[in-house]
Amino acid sequence: MTSTNDIRRSFLDYFEGQGHARVPSAPLVPHNDPTLMFVNAGMVPFKNVFTGLETRPYSTATSSQKCVRAGGKHNDLDNVGYTARHHTFFEMLGNFSFGDYFKEQAITHAWTLLTREWGIPAEKLTATVYHTDDQAFDLWKKIAGLPESRIIRIPTKDNFWAMGSDGPCGPCSEIFYDHGDHIWGGPPGSPEEDGDRFVEIWNLVFMQYLQENDVQIGELPKPSIDTGMGLERVAAVLQGVHDNYDTDTFKALIAESGALTGASTTGDNQASHRVIADHLRASGFLVADGVLPANEGRGYVLRRIMRRAMRHAHLLGAKDPLMHRMVPSLVAEMGAAYPELVRAQPLIEATLLQEETRFRQTLANGLRLLDEATQGLAEGDTLPGETAFKLYDTFGFPYDLTEDALRPRSISVDRSGFDSAMAEQKRAARAAWKGSGDKASDEVWYDIADELGGTEFTGYNGTEGEGQVVAIVKDGARVDKAGVGDAVTIITNQTPFYGESGGQMGDAGTITNDRLRAVVDDTSKPLGRLHAHHAKIDSGELSVGDTVKLSVDAVRRDAIRANHSATHLLHAALRKRLGGHVTQKGSLVAPDRLRFDFSHPSALTPQEIAAIEADVNAQIRHNEAVGTRLMTPEDAIAAGAMALFGEKYGDEVRVLSMGRGDDQHYSVELCGGTHVNATGDIAIFKIVSESAVSSGIRRIEALTGEAARQWLNARDERLKEAAAALKTSPDDVPARVLSLVEERRRLERELADAKKALALGGGGAAAPAGPEQIGGVNFVGQVLEGLDPKALRGAVDEARARIGSGVVALVAINDGRASVAVGVSDGLGLSAVDLVKTAVAVLGGQGGGGRPDMAQGGGPDGSKAGDALGAVRAALADAKAAA
Repeated sequence: MTSTNDIRRSFLDYFEGQGHARVPSAPLVPHNDPTLMFVNAGMVPFKNVFTGLETRPYSTATSSQKCVRAGGKHNDLDNVGYTARHHTFFEMLGNFSFGDYFKEQAITHAWTLLTREWGIPAEKLTATVYHTDDQAFDLWKKIAGLPESRIIRIPTKDNFWAMGSDGPCGPCSEIFYDHGDHIWGGPPGSPEEDGDRFVEIWNLVFMQYLQENDVQIGELPKPSIDTGMGLERVAAVLQGVHDNYDTDTFKALIAESGALTGASTTGDNQASHRVIADHLRASGFLVADGVLPANEGRGYVLRRIMRRAMRHAHLLGAKDPLMHRMVPSLVAEMGAAYPELVRAQPLIEATLLQEETRFRQTLANGLRLLDEATQGLAEGDTLPGETAFKLYDTFGFPYDLTEDALRPRSISVDRSGFDSAMAEQKRAARAAWKGSGDKASDEVWYDIADELGGTEFTGYNGTEGEGQVVAIVKDGARVDKAGVGDAVTIITNQTPFYGESGGQMGDAGTITNDRLRAVVDDTSKPLGRLHAHHAKIDSGELSVGDTVKLSVDAVRRDAIRANHSATHLLHAALRKRLGGHVTQKGSLVAPDRLRFDFSHPSALTPQEIAAIEADVNAQIRHNEAVGTRLMTPEDAIAAGAMALFGEKYGDEVRVLSMGRGDDQHYSVELCGGTHVNATGDIAIFKIVSESAVSSGIRRIEALTGEAARQWLNARDERLKEAAAALKTSPDDVPARVLSLVEERRRLERELADAKKALALGGGGAAAPAGPEQIGGVNFVGQVLEGLDPKALRGAVDEARARIGSGVVALVAINDGRASVAVGVSDGLGLSAVDLVKTAVAVLGGQGGGGRPDMAQGGGPDGSKAGDALGAVRAALADAKAAA
């Protein structure tokens, strides 16, 4: 038997041998078509090459492209498990020519591979052509030798392909395999064509024309080829089975499902096992490509896929979560061809376990209530839409699961009644919002979110993407268009731009297409659901419905990511060094710096700061990968994750794990921001300040990466400048500065002593005249220019020693201010405090104080120094006269 892996490999080997570039599968989330939820065909990653918007270093290519059809207009979800060939996830084998070969070579390659390389009997094959494509008809006769009866002209659009209403288009040629007359059905174009006997295995698209508004306007200058072969279908052919679920990959997964549940894989259980096998593949690959369960967008489709499989596991009697235990089998079957499965295996397992653990309670409650609601219903009846909505709204039981659960009993659901109940809930929610006192300026955002849903954020995995403009807001109101110079807020259905939240600044960048350039200077997140790009249109015109390229300023984003991840490491380091009382009280994550506020009763010592900084840098050097999981807030916190201050959490949260700790991770926090892939991406962490914010709240400001390097370089340059000025080496600057400080202190002391001595008549100066006599008391009063106020008391003591007994009043003048000190000998019955207050009042000051024998004060007006001494003389005279 030829395995599915062998078939994939031989297809790619054949075309590579024919000069085609072997191109790896693109991720399931398309980056070049915002109208698609998932890549649903092999040509999607090459769309811009076909239209000429992108060039590649090759003109022919081959690939095995991962595809999902489970949402939007391409939705096979409800049929999966009940038919032989419907899947949510499938692989599309393809060969492509971008203006190189055309019809003849494409048909030659197809026929050669099918009949010569793979040995499929020619008599089993039938081709179709578009009814006017005589060239293709003749080529099938010439190359394959098919009789005209097996070259069927199809007049419908089934055999004419178009990329859209505008763009390349052309006729198709489909190849069908005849599984034999023991299966009911007829060839394409016959009344029995819907049977399963004839199965399309390959479609050759001849891109030949250009159309506008669905009207052909001419031929393409370089006709191209796009082909698609369903790997699962051709595997069934080459493995001699009619049913895709009987091929080796599915048989292995179904066998694993049977072994784990203990339930037979045939009979009534067959559909459930098939659903589990198919949905396991879709779930695993979607998670590996960065999609996680959510309540909107792609994440919601993934959740539907997961929960549908989980319900079938419940039907099979699985008592414990099942899906995560099947991931090793999926990796064993497909991991060699798709290494992303191997890399993401732990995340896939954790996500499936988390989702199934949560869903089991929802499922048990929902099924019980559904049984109660349908007790009186018989086969062919309809469940009221209001009941289905109650199950969804109150108990979290999705509508599609209600339909799926009732399918075996042939009971339908009133979809219109469900939709009406949903609309009524939205109307009531809007009325409640208007009455809540929220800002009237937010109403435009509520309108947009209510009408269009939230913006899907695609920026965890990249900084570029395409989006469709769904709303434009100018001066607080919605508009249909905007032109050059307009300052507008742009809403797209999906975006890689992060909206400011959780302390992280919003992204900046550009929004462009072939006729537009808008510069985004900030992105906000109104209502927590929309990503609002605040932009100015530089050139061109923007209209609602336009497809645009969204490009985040990657350098700025990388700096923000590094700073954000550094705050997580800093938080963990603070708790480990200072204690578990440390919690985040606020943060700012900007491209040029980070700020982190935390609870702590006292200032950090230099030693503590150095240790914390060293701890963070040690984690950076470990260069451990940063892990992401999706959990409920309760489960995440119970598992030890830190919740961030001020953050509002929904039903699920992203849990970021980073660094190397004693047990597993150094830091585990709830966070919806963007982060580095590995701690080494932060490069370096430098604390530049630590300060108080308020009582019990401290703040650290720090730098990372290039900003930290530049800060350290600037410090180094200043050190070199200081060394040059000091005429020493940078290493000797501290010792040289310490020496100079000591020298300055010595000189200051000597200068102060010299000034004091000079002022008091020492140091070689002529001694002043003897003291004055005021009321029989010796009195010395002097104004001393430049004497340090700290030296005043000493000078007063020396003067009193010279006169033996009496009163000394000295005024020192420095920079226009005056300081005054008064000393009184014992036994004179005078108060130095009263005398100094008299002088201080004249100097424009207030108060003054000390002891009865020594008091000091000062004032701002040094020009009144002489008057101040005069006031002391007068006060002394009055005091003696009164005595």
